[in-house]
Amino acid sequence: MKNWSERTVVITGASSGIGEATAARFAEEGANVVVAARRKERLEDLQSRLKDLPGDISVKPTDVTSQQDVEDLIKFTLDKYGQVDVLFNNAGLMPLSFLKNKKVDEWDKMVDVNIKGVLYGIGAVLPHMLERNEGHILTTSSIAGHEVMPAGAVYCGTKFAARVIMEGLGKETAGSNVRTTSISPGIVDTELTDSITDEEAMNMLKKGIGLDQITPLQGKDIAEAVYYAVNQPEHVDVNEVIVRPNRQG
Repeated sequence: MKNWSERTVVITGASSGIGEATAARFAEEGANVVVAARRKERLEDLQSRLKDLPGDISVKPTDVTSQQDVEDLIKFTLDKYGQVDVLFNNAGLMPLSFLKNKKVDEWDKMVDVNIKGVLYGIGAVLPHMLERNEGHILTTSSIAGHEVMPAGAVYCGTKFAARVIMEGLGKETAGSNVRTTSISPGIVDTELTDSITDEEAMNMLKKGIGLDQITPLQGKDIAEAVYYAVNQPEHVDVNEVIVRPNRQG
């Protein structure tokens, strides 16, 4: 088990759900945790709630659709803590919609956050990790990156792209001590569905997968998967973790 009091973790999409829970998990272990998201007030509230834990929590408002913002996030972390041991690309959007309804703005936002945001994170931190020959990059994909559902063509496409990008990154860093992991959750109790504006898609989602019969995962369940992946011995690279509720097919 690693000594996290000497390590630094950067988490995007940290203002709620999986990101928030993961920040708490590493702070419990004494890590320096930099929480990033657009909602500064939510980040500051999280910082206040975690202030009594052993780890140090820093807030850096960040829009992952801006390459400059993501570069600034990594620079901020390096200036304050001197290193980045873990980057968790967790920011994501899921405004499901049927293609016939032409939610073009929502398509663009998903591409910008779910794909470009991942690329910007990798690009910002990878030179530093390669120079140190140490580090771990994780990205939240989804089971939607493994199977396509109606109203999910664009979302599933972005999550499949995230998986492929991480797989490609893993091949490029093979032979170094920079490791990569895609985390693919099933249904999680988060704000992710709040962005759905297509009523037809929302009705399908509720009926199609029987949400009333499934106990969703909690953010802390995914945080444990992240913590498991980064705590493996140096010669072990957990490339992908799929975690879903046991009643979800």
